[in-house]
Amino acid sequence: MEKPHRYILNRVASYADEGAAYLRRRRLSRKPFARVYWSGGRGADFPPETGTGRALFLAASRLIDVARE
Repeated sequence: MEKPHRYILNRVASYADEGAAYLRRRRLSRKPFARVYWSGGRGADFPPETGTGRALFLAASRLIDVARE
């Protein structure tokens, strides 16, 4: 019979492994996009391959540069 603390340790380690695997999969499948919301609550996503997405990414990078100064 397993000691009680080993059983709990194995369960926690199993959950930690599952969590790490989930984050690893999520990180691999994530792709950048720009999300814009309008005043009515409507929103849209723009991937960087589109003209609008490229313009939004450039504007965001300029804002980040200005904020650093």
